[in-house]
Amino acid sequence: MEGVTAVFLVFWTLIFPSSSGKAWPTHTVCRDGNLEVFYQSCDPLQDFGFSIDQCSKHLKSNLNIRFGIILREDIKELFLDIALFTKGSSILNFSYPVCEEDLPKFSFCGRRKGEQIYYAGPINNLGLEIPEGEYQVLLELYNKNRATVACANATVVCS
Repeated sequence: MEGVTAVFLVFWTLIFPSSSGKAWPTHTVCRDGNLEVFYQSCDPLQDFGFSIDQCSKHLKSNLNIRFGIILREDIKELFLDIALFTKGSSILNFSYPVCEEDLPKFSFCGRRKGEQIYYAGPINNLGLEIPEGEYQVLLELYNKNRATVACANATVVCS
């Protein structure tokens, strides 16, 4: 009976980490002399992996990223919301349709619940220089039913 209880506790902790009072680990996206970016999943049920190849406060217009997750939701349509804050004040809100039913932009568009996404490749952005300071970024990927696919609280420190 003790073995069954131990298996149940391990299973419960893996499936519901926030219920045990523990948060997901903090992951480092990149770190160099002038820039540090790290994040923690804010989805109580799932963590994910993310990294970028370039770690510089001078962001190129074409970044190479890596992203991996096992889907808990279908993503026929997938949207990304980004909210950027500094010193508690909102400075940017941005929404982007990653996957649209009639216009899939990536090979993983249309994947179903239980499937894995691993994307390694370029994303286009504005190409900019990150000003000195500390920024909090809330990122949320969600499907057409507004169900969370991935969520992260990130911190960007630029000196």
